[in-house]
Amino acid sequence: MLFHPYELAFCGYSGSGKTTLATTVVRHLAGKHTVGYYKHGCHHFDIDREGKDSDRAAKAGASTVMVSGPGKKAVISHAPPEPVDFERFAFNSCDILIIEGLKELPIPKIILVDEAKRILERIEEGSVSMVAALAVPDDPSSYRLPSLPGVPVIHRDDTAAIAAFVERHLMARAAASAPLTGLVLAGGISSRMGTDKALIDYHGTSQILHARSLLAPFCREVYLSCRREQTEEYGASGIPLIPDSYLDMGPLGGLLSAQRALPERAFLVIACDLPFLDAQTLGRLAAGRNPLRFATAWRDPLSGKFEPLAACYEPKSREPLLLRHAAGLNALSGFLSTTAIEELEAPEPGVMQNINTPGERSRATMAFSGIKNTRP
Repeated sequence: MLFHPYELAFCGYSGSGKTTLATTVVRHLAGKHTVGYYKHGCHHFDIDREGKDSDRAAKAGASTVMVSGPGKKAVISHAPPEPVDFERFAFNSCDILIIEGLKELPIPKIILVDEAKRILERIEEGSVSMVAALAVPDDPSSYRLPSLPGVPVIHRDDTAAIAAFVERHLMARAAASAPLTGLVLAGGISSRMGTDKALIDYHGTSQILHARSLLAPFCREVYLSCRREQTEEYGASGIPLIPDSYLDMGPLGGLLSAQRALPERAFLVIACDLPFLDAQTLGRLAAGRNPLRFATAWRDPLSGKFEPLAACYEPKSREPLLLRHAAGLNALSGFLSTTAIEELEAPEPGVMQNINTPGERSRATMAFSGIKNTRP
């Protein structure tokens, strides 16, 4: 990663059509994704004008100037060259980043081949690497490059096919680089229930074991989030534990602790007090995951709020979650409602019902007993 975890560059010599193709691909993708665009190699560009307020502020000594208007903002930095943190922060909210240029750098790229095919020599000699695809001006079947076995060759005018390739490539990269990992949140106090909700038996076993069985078909591994004083008791479950390293933060602390322990993983999170959650519903959540977004979650059609305790959280959600915590904002529901996430159609009513009190537990037990008694 240079500027963004899911970046792809369009590279070629001057006149090969980089800008035309890259902006056309952005147009194809922008309906489904939040797309960032970074153009490298501009010579002596200036978006200021002599005498404007921003120009006067810069000449007065301001190293960074922001200009803001309805629906548009621009940041002008006059600071010395710095690491890529500035760019990373600027594109953090984007699903994907399209880069124009930077062919020498080790980032995935689509190479635009011009009529003279000069850039193919650079590829063969190894000075241009990480080629994801070739966009060519003539018959794609005429290209045979021993150094690029299996790399797609697409006519540069077939912009729909190139955009589809970009989406498939980045989605596959995201899913492969951040495997889905299950996380059962069981670190609560259970003060209203009067007994540990994670150990209640609704399905012939404890809720933590039942939750693991729900997550296992969709996840590479399943972990149990808990407080440190619970590790001895929960260790008997056989589920790998992630004790809280962020304390007194509720579910956010459990998620951030898991992200600290396994920063490259995406977490399919479920709370331990959701006994009506079933495998079919959880499967819809796993199948609907968009790894390019910060998270994937359901919105309750009645309350309008997102459900934070049965959701997928991607690795890139960690930074904004930490920034929200630094600002005193620890509610996962607030994060989901203010961040670019994948919104799924809500499950059946009642599936996401939390069971928090003895009365709710009694009614849930009766409901499950009735289900069992009606089975043939």
